[in-house]
Amino acid sequence: MGKEHIHFVTGRLAEPALRDLLSRLAPEIGFDYSIGVMPITVAALMTPDWIARRLQVPPEATQVMLPGYCTGEAQTLQRLGIPVVWGPRDVRQLPEYFGRPGGRPESYGQYDIEIIAEVNHAPRLSLQQLLAHARQLDSEGADVIDIGCEPRAVWSGVGECVSALVKEGIRVSIDSLNPREIEPAVRAGAELVLSVNSSNRREALSWDCEVVAIPDEPANLDTLEETVALLESENKRFRIDPILEPIGFGFAASLERYIEVRRRFPEAEMMMGIGNLTEMTDADSAPINVLLLAICQELGVRSVLTTQVINWARTSVRECDLARRLVYHSCNFRTPPKHLEPKLVMLRDEKRLEFGVQQLAALAAQIKDNNYRIFAENGALHLLGGGVHLTNSDPFILFDDLQSLEPANLDASHAFYLGYELAKAVTALTLGKNYRQDEALDWGFLTVPEQGHRERKLKVRRKREEPRG
Repeated sequence: MGKEHIHFVTGRLAEPALRDLLSRLAPEIGFDYSIGVMPITVAALMTPDWIARRLQVPPEATQVMLPGYCTGEAQTLQRLGIPVVWGPRDVRQLPEYFGRPGGRPESYGQYDIEIIAEVNHAPRLSLQQLLAHARQLDSEGADVIDIGCEPRAVWSGVGECVSALVKEGIRVSIDSLNPREIEPAVRAGAELVLSVNSSNRREALSWDCEVVAIPDEPANLDTLEETVALLESENKRFRIDPILEPIGFGFAASLERYIEVRRRFPEAEMMMGIGNLTEMTDADSAPINVLLLAICQELGVRSVLTTQVINWARTSVRECDLARRLVYHSCNFRTPPKHLEPKLVMLRDEKRLEFGVQQLAALAAQIKDNNYRIFAENGALHLLGGGVHLTNSDPFILFDDLQSLEPANLDASHAFYLGYELAKAVTALTLGKNYRQDEALDWGFLTVPEQGHRERKLKVRRKREEPRG
């Protein structure tokens, strides 16, 4: 069989960029190509029906690739007799589409770190509130739901709470040092106790579950060794948590303790309570979680305890779920944790995709209609339309410049739309993100997809036409 021949369909606006890119990409990957330029400026305005009436496919083509912007049903294109696929929305994303650079291997996605997610101050919640919270944490990737009890108090409802969670198929741990709370929780089905030290280790021997051994004081590993020795002598299942300290309270020394505990107990299961750092540090939690799970992966710490109390850490469970896959792949396949998990790149994009000043000028010269196209590149906003090419870093000045031209199509609805898009474009410039008109900015796994402008207008029109009763 010969090379695959892909027939790329595009509009006049993207044709120069597509030709330039394919001239370099096709020889590298090893396919032949042709380009079908539709009689329309912007590819986003094409539909499969519209394309089907105009497309001429060369006989040597083995596949037709439509721009990702093209929406609608593809049945009308079946008459072509060859496969039709949708490529990326932006022509500059074609290298990634074809696996350049990198791309995630099929082996990606495995993990061996367990996420324990705590429901803080559980006794303050009603049973329904607690169940709802636990279900949410479970859906976000938590393996075990930890019931956080109050110090210096005994929660009489702990057994009922644990029993309700277990009935829903949720794995449960109990976070308490008080045997009067722990024992009813274990009888109700809790499978893990956080935590055990010299204050309750004797009682722990009768609990039919695994326990977490901790030092009496974080810096005193001798007390931890005494607890571990007792648990081992009675064949009690346990894991060790040397206690991670917040920054300013011995953070570096606590990391050293994890290394020391692994040296002393090379085969022991271990746990790290990472909430002490994510909740107590003025920084977004995602990169902190990645680094802490990387430490866990390298040390063989196979469970982490996390919380989602403060707002900047409110997605920690999902972050840990993504991070544990990233660090597992990196450590087990000996590859840097790069170009593998784009969902964890949230504040800034991996790289900026820009047309450049010359190409934007060429695009502006081709546009004949009065629709406006917005670009955000190299610290400036660009507004392109028929006979219009405005540039400024300030969206208010840019809009004033547009108004000074007295365009006939700038009604209230259009002005609102341009304001909305310019706000997104300024955000992209500020943070170093890519802006694509009519698309949501990429916030990693936090991205909320947006409907295109045409789809939104059609939805509003249909709603207005609905009969009112």
